[in-house]
This record gives sequence, structure tokens and C-alpha cells, in this order.
Amino acid sequence: MSGRLFFGFLLSFMMIFQSFVSSDALHPYHVGSVEINYSSKSKTFEVTGRFFLDDLENALGKKYGGIYHFNDDKYKAKLNEALQKYCQEYFKLKADNKFLKVNYVGYEEDQESVNVYLESEPVANPKKVEAAVSFLYNLFDDQINIVHIIVNGDRKSEKMTYPNRYLFKNF
Repeated sequence: MSGRLFFGFLLSFMMIFQSFVSSDALHPYHVGSVEINYSSKSKTFEVTGRFFLDDLENALGKKYGGIYHFNDDKYKAKLNEALQKYCQEYFKLKADNKFLKVNYVGYEEDQESVNVYLESEPVANPKKVEAAVSFLYNLFDDQINIVHIIVNGDRKSEKMTYPNRYLFKNF
């Protein structure tokens, strides 16, 4: 089974499991995924982070104070502002030994999870990709982030567990 399919299955299973427990109870697993996909068309890295909704709300609350609620339009501006700052601090990207500027694009939520979208400045045909990924490390010391880096169809994946945050892949 491919890593992406397995992670999708695992995340779906955990979300279903969580729905059987009371909404006030915390789910027992703290896992997210980050896909860093190089687009040869735009020459940018398109980044998608997927996290449990309640975990991300709690991480933002702990980091910046206050209350954050996805699936509630009145918090949308506050969430966008906080997510932009949060992503800037907890995600860094380098290609061929050069730090890339990464812009926050936005987010999408459903009942249980949130997708956060980022995009890097353009870079031509990267051979070495380095990332610092520490989403939700400010909240959980058992956080797992499964990171996929894809360049020209070549996918390389790694499981990052707290406190490990750095990875690099050659393409």
C-alpha cells in the first residue's frame, strides 16, 4: 500500500474513531501530514498540511491566546491571521541550499480536519530539498508529522516525530 493511501486510511480511521468518543474527549493520536509538491509548471512548491481540526485550534490558542474555531465564519479572519504567523514559524523550506520564501495561501476545513495551503517562491529544478516541519510540536510531545516531498513525480516520505523536525531529500 502506498504511503499516501496508508496515511489517508489511518487518518480516516482515527477521525471515525474520534467521532465515537465524546466531543470533549481528546483523540488518542496526534498525527498530521504535510505534502510538499514541486510544480514544474509554476516552478513553485505547493504545500498542503492536513491536521485534526481540534488540535490546530488548540495549538493556535496556546500560541497566540484566545479562542479559535474552524467551521465558524466569524473566526475566519482571526484564523487566517494566526495560521499565516503559525506556518511562518513552524515550516521552513530550502531548495539547493537556499531558503525559500513560503507564502500562506489559505485553509479549508471539514468536520474533523483542516487543510492548510502554502506556496513557495519560484525555484528552477531543485535537486536537494530541505524542510523544517514542526506543526503542533508546541502542543504535543507525541506529535507525528508524515512528510511527503514530491519532485517531478519522485515521491520521498518520512515520519517526523517530536522533537525531530529536519529532513532533506535529494532528487
